[in-house]
Parts: sequence; structure tokens; C-alpha cells
Amino acid sequence: MIYLDNAATTKTAPEVVEAMLPYFTENYGNPSTIYSLGSTSKKAVNEARRTIADAIGAKQEEIYFTAGGSESDNWALKATAEAYASKGKHIITTKIEHHAILHTCEYLEKRGFEITYLNVDRDGLIDLEELKAAIRPDTILISVMFANNEIGTIEPIEEIGAIAKERNVLFHTDAVQAFGQVPIDVDKLHIDMLSASGHKLNGPKGIGFLYIRSGLKLRSFIHGGSQERSRRAGTENVPGIVGLGKAVERALRIMDEKTRHEIELRDYLIERVEKEIPYCWVNGHRTKRLPGNVNFSFLYIEGESMLIMLDMKGICASSGSACTSGSLDPSHVLLAIGLKHEEAHGSLRLTLSEENTKEQMDFVVDNLKQIVARLRDMSPLYADFVEEQKKKAVEK
Repeated sequence: MIYLDNAATTKTAPEVVEAMLPYFTENYGNPSTIYSLGSTSKKAVNEARRTIADAIGAKQEEIYFTAGGSESDNWALKATAEAYASKGKHIITTKIEHHAILHTCEYLEKRGFEITYLNVDRDGLIDLEELKAAIRPDTILISVMFANNEIGTIEPIEEIGAIAKERNVLFHTDAVQAFGQVPIDVDKLHIDMLSASGHKLNGPKGIGFLYIRSGLKLRSFIHGGSQERSRRAGTENVPGIVGLGKAVERALRIMDEKTRHEIELRDYLIERVEKEIPYCWVNGHRTKRLPGNVNFSFLYIEGESMLIMLDMKGICASSGSACTSGSLDPSHVLLAIGLKHEEAHGSLRLTLSEENTKEQMDFVVDNLKQIVARLRDMSPLYADFVEEQKKKAVEK
């Protein structure tokens, strides 16, 4: 099997699993208790919190553990809306955010908030001038993802943060795809809130965190006990938290080497596909993108068919098309960057890890060439298109 869907989830690293195991069977105490078994758990939670805080240049008390990126996004938006509604009810985001942001914005719109959705260019980048023009006296929050989960484009976060700070607007970033992949310093980037998830960086599923800058008056998101400094009730997921801490430690340790390796493989993959498969292109910015992300569009191809045929060859990939989740609508991200519906349906996302090899990339491209050719042979539209191209070439 060749796994190329690391943007969806990653394999939990063996050292992460090893670090977690004792907290299931030996050190299983509740961190809120006062006896030593509970104290051991509390100490482990605090150590993980410190590791994560150090990783983004934050204070330990600014890290709040959650069940993952979606919860963190919901908390950031809903709690900000609730806490700052007296100042204003206007929020700015983008058209290419993860649904955890977009659906939360829809929820807030139904409750009287006004949302501005920024456009992006063909590469998936926002226009900073459009952002500045969108800010109003009643704007309370800007939420822009650090890097896009489909096309891998990295947004100009430092510039966005500086604009938000200058205009006295809070800035949240969904960094689920970026955290552990690229360096992040919340002070340097002027970030007030940041969402992240464990399973995107070889940590366990069901654990994430929200960074909330000290001084923000965000209230509890889940009510009940006094965990997470009375802001997020529920007994802590100690094994998950320990695993997340270890995954962050590992990600920082291997980041430079991993980045070099993934960029080398990514660019090799892009070069071969562009050279050997006609009528295709790369979606997202060529250089301002996550090291391991590649997103192609192939004309006259249905993404779901391509995924099934790749799977039959033992290759795990995903499509920008949402067909696989039961929806006939193409990806909102690909439509936002200007693709037509039929172009968006023929997309393929390949997301790499440090374990992938050049030989695997060769195997993928060799099979992809055959799959694309076979699917196009079944398309009467493609045959007409090729004839049309031949006529145009003759006329020239």
C-alpha cells in the first residue's frame, strides 16, 4: 500500500503510541484528584501543555485541550461572537475555509451576525487590500486558515495578523494543516487564537487544542466541571494529550529534514505528471504551499472513478471533489479559485509523508497515466475535445 492522504489523517508514530500506553493501564488516574495516581496524570498533562506552548511561542496557560480541530474552530468563533457582540457583529473569513469554519459562520449568520467571505486568486491567496477594505468599526474577528487542506496554499498570515492588530480586530487561524509542518510563532504572526489537531502530525485522533491569547474574554464552550481553567469541562483525555505532546516534540525534531524530503518528492511528482499526462495542471501556489501537498486537475476525468482505480492499485489518495462523501457538488475550494464545475470534479489530492519514496512516486505516476488514459478513452467528450485541438493546431 502507498499512503498519500496525509492531509486526511496520518499514521500514529510508534513513539507516540508507546508514550500513550501507560496512561491507559498504569497511570490511569483522573488529573483532578489529589492522590498521587491522579497527580501523575496531571503532571503528564502539564508537560504536554508546556511542549505545545513552547512549539508556538505561547505561554502554558494559553493552551486549552479540545477534541480536535473542529471543536477548536467552533469554540474560537462562537465564543468570540458571544463575548464581543456588544462591540459588533461582523466577522471576516474566506471562501476556502474548512467546513468547521464555514458551517459555524452559517450558524452565526442565523443568529444575527454578518459574515464577509473574502475572495481568493487562482493560487488560493487572499488579497490583503480586500481584507483591509472589508474591516468595519463593528468587525470583531478575522478568521483565515494558515494553509488550505485541499490545495496546500499557505496564506500571508503575518501580514493578516499585522492588519488585524493595527485595526484592533481579533485574529484566529485554523492551523490544523500547518501546525507541525511549518514553523509557527504566535507573537511574531500576531495570532490571537489558533486551532490545531493531533492526528494531522502523527498523533492520535480525538485530541487537539485551541491557543487563546491571555487577556481575551472568551467564555466556556463546554459547561460542567472546572477542567482547562474552567473554560472546557470534561475529564481530560490524558492518553490523547500525552500522545499529542509527544507528536509535537517529534514533529519539531524532524521538521527540517521532513520538509526537505517532502518538497523534493512533491516537485518530482509534479514534474513527471505535468510532463507525461496531457491536459492537467496543479492547483494552489507553486511555492507558497505545504511541503507535502499536491493537487492536480485532469480534464475529462471524474475524480471518484480515479480514486477507485488508484485504490485497486493499492494507492490511497483523495479528490477535491466531494463526491466521495455523498455530495454531487464539487469542492468549494476549487470553485473559489476559479475552476469550472467539470474541472473541479477531475481533481486529485496527493499528500505525502516522510515515509514516502521516489520509487513510490514513480509507481503512482506510471499507474496514474494508465488510469487517466483509460478513463478518457471512455469519455466521448474527451474524443471530441482532442479532435477540436487537432483542428486548431492545423489552422495555426
